[in-house]
Amino acid sequence: MSDIKQLIENNQRWSEATTKADPEFFNKLSKRQNPEYLWIGCSDSRVPANQIVDLLPGDIFVHRNVANLVVHTDFNCLSVLQYAVDILQVKHIIVCGHYGCGGVEAALVNNKLGLIDNWLGHIRDLATKYKEELAPLQGQEKVNRLCELNVLEQAINVRRNAIVQEAIGRGQELQIHSWIYSLNNGHIKDLESHN
Repeated sequence: MSDIKQLIENNQRWSEATTKADPEFFNKLSKRQNPEYLWIGCSDSRVPANQIVDLLPGDIFVHRNVANLVVHTDFNCLSVLQYAVDILQVKHIIVCGHYGCGGVEAALVNNKLGLIDNWLGHIRDLATKYKEELAPLQGQEKVNRLCELNVLEQAINVRRNAIVQEAIGRGQELQIHSWIYSLNNGHIKDLESHN
C-alpha cells in the first residue's frame, strides 16, 4: 500500500472514531467556524497548532509559513489576518514560534538554499538588528534566542499592521500574544503579551 493510500485509510478510521465518540461532531463542525484565536505559526510539521493547545477543529484559525513571519508585503498572511480580524472577529492573535526552528537556523548559518533565501532575509535582518545581544551566544543557544526575538518582532509587526490598528481603533477586543514552543518537552512559553 502506498503512503498516500495509508493517509486515506487513517482518515476513514479517524472519522469513524470521531463520529462514534460524538455523533454530532461533524454536523456541528460543518455549521460555521467561530474561533476566538488566530494562530500565526511555523510550517514545521512538528508544531500542529490544534494539538499543542488541545483544541478541536474549528476552535483556532491557522496561518503557517516558514519561521512564522508576518511580512507587510505577504498578501497570504495579510489576507488571513484580515479575514480573522474583520470577518471572524477573533479576540486573540497568537504568534507562535518554536525552539530549534530550521528557518531561523538556516538564516544564521547563511547557507544558500535557493528561493527560500529571499524569505529568510527577514530573519537575517533580525540577526543584524540584534547582533550585539546574539554575539556572546553560541550554537543552539544562539538559534533559540533568535527564535524568541523573531516571535517578539513578528508580534510587533502584527500590532503595527493597519488591519489590527483599525480594529483596535474601532474598539474591537483584540490581544496579541508572543509564544514559543519547545519541541523537547511540548511546553509553550509566553514571551510577552501585547494588549
